[in-house]
Amino acid sequence: MSAPADARAAAGADARISPAEVTLLASVFLIAACGLIYELAAGALASYLLGDSVLQFSTVIGAYLFAMGIGSWLSRFVERQLVAQFLGVELLVGLVGGLLPAGLFVAHNLLPSGADTAFRTLLYALVLLVGALVGLEIPLVMRILKRQFSQRYALKDLVSQVLTFDYLGALAVALAFPLLLVPHLGLIRTGLVFGLMNAGVAVWALWLFRGELRRVRLLALACAGVIGLLLLALAGSERLTAWAEDRFYGDRILHAASSDYQRIVVTGGRAGIRLFLNGNLQFHERDEYRYHEALVHPAMAAHGAPRRVLVLGGGDGLAVREILKYPSVEQVTLVELDAQMTRLFSAESRLVALNAGALRSPKVTVVNADAFTWLETQRDVAAVWDVVIIDFPDPSNFALGKLYSTSFYAIVDQHLAAGGFLAVQTTSPLVARRSFWTVAATLEAVGLTTMPYHALVPSFGEWGFIVAGRRPWRAPTALPAGLRFLTPEVMATLRHFPPDMARTEEAPNRLSDQRLVRLFEQEWGAPH
Repeated sequence: MSAPADARAAAGADARISPAEVTLLASVFLIAACGLIYELAAGALASYLLGDSVLQFSTVIGAYLFAMGIGSWLSRFVERQLVAQFLGVELLVGLVGGLLPAGLFVAHNLLPSGADTAFRTLLYALVLLVGALVGLEIPLVMRILKRQFSQRYALKDLVSQVLTFDYLGALAVALAFPLLLVPHLGLIRTGLVFGLMNAGVAVWALWLFRGELRRVRLLALACAGVIGLLLLALAGSERLTAWAEDRFYGDRILHAASSDYQRIVVTGGRAGIRLFLNGNLQFHERDEYRYHEALVHPAMAAHGAPRRVLVLGGGDGLAVREILKYPSVEQVTLVELDAQMTRLFSAESRLVALNAGALRSPKVTVVNADAFTWLETQRDVAAVWDVVIIDFPDPSNFALGKLYSTSFYAIVDQHLAAGGFLAVQTTSPLVARRSFWTVAATLEAVGLTTMPYHALVPSFGEWGFIVAGRRPWRAPTALPAGLRFLTPEVMATLRHFPPDMARTEEAPNRLSDQRLVRLFEQEWGAPH
């Protein structure tokens, strides 16, 4: 064989990727996937239990990345037995990261009510620990690869290979987490499954490098112990979730699911059905009629004969139930972001009974979309409504705060008929007095005339609403039959605000500043 042929053969032999190399690069993929899962799970759980998803995700991700930097820096002090050290780190990451969602869930339910500071301390301690361990992993893998394949790779090629697999793993999990993992496994089981993957990487490293490792039996026992513990937790994850949620909500859980947007829990007890979104009460069957009658009828009855009605939010169908009490209504369009909400309240018998089958009515069209984006796309001349009912959660974060801004209300106004009205739920004028009047100022800033009012809803206390339109609101003289709370006489009393709820002068909430979100957090977070 000629010399050139020999060289080509040797190059071909060198180009073949060995099983060990494939295994280590695959491990990088799994390591990145597992690390991101723990970060996302911590952020999601913090938003479920503490609220304000933007704040929770931002601080969790920031703390996690900082801890990864610390872990990467600490890797310089690991000089001997790299494989054994890597194996130990994998087991620790798998154990702590895999149990992190379950541990936080249990801790939140065992800590006394109002102990948010203790829970936050535990949350960030675990995030920092897992982040530091994950930060150790990649430098150790790169050093092991460099040692094993120093003849194959220059440093630049090694870094390129490792970071490529690292980022691919992160991409795969970023897509799978909201679309597949949380909806089908839930947070607790997702954490445990990926903890087992970390432990699997440790087992594979143990088998691959068994010839050079000391105390192989001890390491094998450690792997078996971690895997056994994670499998035991996985087997009991359903009971653990049920126990934690039963303890948290205090009633029997009728339905619990994690959608792409929130944790939906419906409970049933002696006092009736309750709906919780991300742990926050949305309605209680015993008094929800007070809230929904107050939200819907002042605008609907004042209009006179509304034919087309738009509901933004309110995926439970309870506001639609009230709207359908008007014979003049021909079409109701409900825009609800979360498809799981509208499916649940269209299918589950007890919930369908509660909303009187409103979402099944042929007059009702359900659109699952972001209300802000959807309204912006409605260019059709027919996209005008006589009444718009806005039933969003309170502005506890910036994603919700945009739905209480001048920008959003200006878009709504464009789709409101000349003589139409819109009605907005606007938090408690007693607990969050300045927030309530900020919403009024925001509606007025886009040229609408407002009529603020409030009603006592025992599950929430004094609750505020605002009707707005281009024409002045006139008190209706008649309401649909069969209402349990509202009458024309009662409606007249709702417009009076005592001194502790009287108007304060506030600036409007704009997208550029989102002052309402900060104000709302201050008022609801203050002692009352």
